[in-house]
Amino acid sequence: MELTPSASETAMAIPIPSRQLYIDGEWREPLKRKRIPIINPSTEEIIGDIPAATAEDVELAVDSARRAFSRNKGRDWASASGAYRAKYLRAIATKVLERKSQLAKLEALDCGKPLDEAAWDMDDVAACFEYYAGLAEDLDAKQKAPISLPMETFKCHILKEPLGVVALITPWNYPFLMATWKVAPALAAGCTAILKPSELASVTCLELADICKEVGLPAGVLNIVTGLGVESGAPLASHPHVDKIAFTGSNLTGSRIMASAAQMVKPVSMELGGKSPIVVFEDVNLDKAAEWTTFGCFWTNGQICSATSRLIVHERIAAKFLEKLIDWTRNIKISDPLEEGCRLGPVVSKGQYEKINKFIQTAKSEGATVLCGGGRPQHLKKGFFIQPTIITDVDTSMQIWREEVFGPVLCVKTFSSEDEAIELANDTQFGLGAAVISNDLDRCERVSKAIRSGMVWVNCSQPCFCQAPWGGIKQSGFGRELGEWGLENYLSVKQVTQYISNEPWGWYVVPKSKL
Repeated sequence: MELTPSASETAMAIPIPSRQLYIDGEWREPLKRKRIPIINPSTEEIIGDIPAATAEDVELAVDSARRAFSRNKGRDWASASGAYRAKYLRAIATKVLERKSQLAKLEALDCGKPLDEAAWDMDDVAACFEYYAGLAEDLDAKQKAPISLPMETFKCHILKEPLGVVALITPWNYPFLMATWKVAPALAAGCTAILKPSELASVTCLELADICKEVGLPAGVLNIVTGLGVESGAPLASHPHVDKIAFTGSNLTGSRIMASAAQMVKPVSMELGGKSPIVVFEDVNLDKAAEWTTFGCFWTNGQICSATSRLIVHERIAAKFLEKLIDWTRNIKISDPLEEGCRLGPVVSKGQYEKINKFIQTAKSEGATVLCGGGRPQHLKKGFFIQPTIITDVDTSMQIWREEVFGPVLCVKTFSSEDEAIELANDTQFGLGAAVISNDLDRCERVSKAIRSGMVWVNCSQPCFCQAPWGGIKQSGFGRELGEWGLENYLSVKQVTQYISNEPWGWYVVPKSKL
């Protein structure tokens, strides 16, 4: 009889590679020789460690990136052709797919993401590098694009040039994918970069370093430093030789980065928090709408900034819809992320686990009702597991309505009219995403225009494609990632204008020649 290995046995069979910092194309031990333990959120056990950079290591990484950006005239990364850079991006994509299984398992172990999701992320990582390889090649053709002028004595063209050395600071919920959203366009544009992933999930980002080394990416083009935010992220964000900062993370950290960048008038792009609505009208198919509502909030263990975690449902169908929603929610398989069919794993850390539980308890103390979930799954005694939770009887003044939970928690309000639904949807300081579910496409279009957010999904929630822009408004940040907009984040536009007439300009009186 052949036995199927348990998830814990499988985890033991997947060793966490022991890596160092990646600086100037080489592995380098942190100068202070500090390391941070990796905690498996499913078991609460230490399964490895990562290097902990400090300001001294950041200095080396920035210096390496600066030299790679302008190493030798005509031979540096910045002045290389887009086609040259594209070869490396495609080589990275190929290696990611070759290592897909290992990378997905490492990510599941590191941050608790269900294995199927992690594998899907690896496909997206490869697709993103391929996509920006194509845009890098297109950039060659778009250089010196002429501009039509009203005066025939002048001609003008545009140069798109890399901004320089960029700092890329990324979160733990999509460790490899969020890093790729920044690394791929930055390198395609000709920038050199220092990537600082979250200390809560850095394993696959260090594997990206190994891939870069394997494909022969020129030294210093991409440097990867792991460590605590205060010890490595802050020195990187405030470094005077960093030309731009791209950040995804909390509003508090984002505001600090903005303040630091403002001192040096340095460009930043930011994707911050969210509290996105999903508006469900009375004409929907209940099962279809319930599945998208479930997916929109509980995908990625509920740890996604764009989660549609505020359900705004028409009062006429609210009772029946919530019954359906409970059925869908209770059918979600909660398990070790390496188990087959897992659809909800643990949240990333003990701190996050405690924070989410506090949100739930506060909602109850304020008078809300936990309709479903609200605690630890009974069959899981260890790990940072939280049941997918639905909370009703919510008032718009409550914390659960106003603040980002970043966990598998959905709060619910009803509405009676389209105008009321729009008002509730816009009742937030955030503006990242929103979803509208209705069979009336004219209504979907009206509501999509009326909702103040950077993205709106119609009859779905959370789809993301590297060809389309991603980002928000209000306190959800500014700037856009992905698509051509993502490449523009790392480019400076230069106007070059030439006087082409053989005649003098003629503004001043021509001086008389001396005899």
